[in-house]
Amino acid sequence: MASEMPGALALLVTSMIANPSAPTLQEFEAVLARHDSATVALEEWCDARRLAKPATVTATLMPPTTQQTPAALADVFGKEALSLRHVRLSCGGTVLSIAWNWYASALLTPQMNAALAQGNVPFGKVIAPLGFRRVALSITAGPANNCPADTISTHQAKLVLPDGRALAYLVECYTAANLAARR
Repeated sequence: MASEMPGALALLVTSMIANPSAPTLQEFEAVLARHDSATVALEEWCDARRLAKPATVTATLMPPTTQQTPAALADVFGKEALSLRHVRLSCGGTVLSIAWNWYASALLTPQMNAALAQGNVPFGKVIAPLGFRRVALSITAGPANNCPADTISTHQAKLVLPDGRALAYLVECYTAANLAARR
C-alpha cells in the first residue's frame, strides 16, 4: 500500500502504521507545510490517520465572533473591504481546526461568495480555481489569537493570487484531536 503513494505520504503512513497511536506534531506540521490549502493538508492527514472514509473535510459555520481584528490585516489589505468567515473544520466528526478567514470578497465570483456564506465547503476548496498560493506569516506552538485551549498549533497566513494580490488572511487553530491516539 505505502509503496503506491508519493514519497512523503508513504513515509507518514508507514510511520503511523508502525506506531498508529502516536503521531507527532512534527509529522502534522510537515503535512500542513506541503500544501497551499489547509483543507487539502487536513484531508491527507485525515486519510493517513484513518479518521473517516472517505477523508473529506467539511466546514461548519460558527456564530459571528468577537475576536479582535488582527493588526496584520492593514498590512495585508490596506483599506480594502473584507468579509469574515469563522468555521470549524471536521473530518468524520472529528474537529481538526477552528479558523477565521478574512478575505477580499470582491476578488471572488458571486458563486464563490454564495458558497462561503451558506455552505459547508471549506474555504480552500471554494477558492481553489483561483490558483492561490499560501504565504506563512507565523506558526505558534499551542493556542494564540483566541484559539481554544486544546490548540496544538496556531497558524497565521495570507493567501495570494497568481498576480500577487492578497486574497485572504487566515488564523487557524489546530486541535489536539489531530494527535490523539487512534485505536
